Amino acid sequence: MNNMIKKPLLTEKATLDSELNNRYAFVVDRRANKLEIKDAIENLYGVTVENVRTMTYGGGKAKRKYTSRGVAEQTNSIWKKAIVTVAEGEDINLYDNI
Repeated sequence: MNNMIKKPLLTEKATLDSELNNRYAFVVDRRANKLEIKDAIENLYGVTVENVRTMTYGGGKAKRKYTSRGVAEQTNSIWKKAIVTVAEGEDINLYDNI
């Protein structure tokens, strides 16, 4: 179950959202659903999760690069982001393991 959560997203926007609104962003497994993500976060960090929103990025779209050896085609990797809202008064210390 813990392998559903790959890593936390530590961007400026995600950090500001965690400070102001108790929302934390994570990169999760593409096949994980919202209930599995909620259970994994609650077990991993010991907090109460109120809401989970998910987004899928990448789309596996083919990109072409023009190189000295000709045209190389490469697909984008598909990844999933989850934004987790934690109960009021609780927080997740993402910088603990760095």
